Amino acid sequence: MAMKPGDIEDLIKAGIPGARVVIRDLAGDGDHYAAEVVAEAFRGKTRVQQHQMVYDALKGSMGGVLHALALQTSVPE
Repeated sequence: MAMKPGDIEDLIKAGIPGARVVIRDLAGDGDHYAAEVVAEAFRGKTRVQQHQMVYDALKGSMGGVLHALALQTSVPE
């Protein structure tokens, strides 16, 4: 069963309060998405740590109901 973009956004926002999240469906199949996540919580973290925070927020969905997620993370300007 595929995930809906809104579900992905909700999970990320719940796991990273205050995050701005934009989700794009890359293939139209509900399995391949791109996410742009901007959060103050990323400040001082490496890119790997930022991505791990997003994966943690997805609560195990990666590799299961969510097959692929291209991530772009940053801190607010």
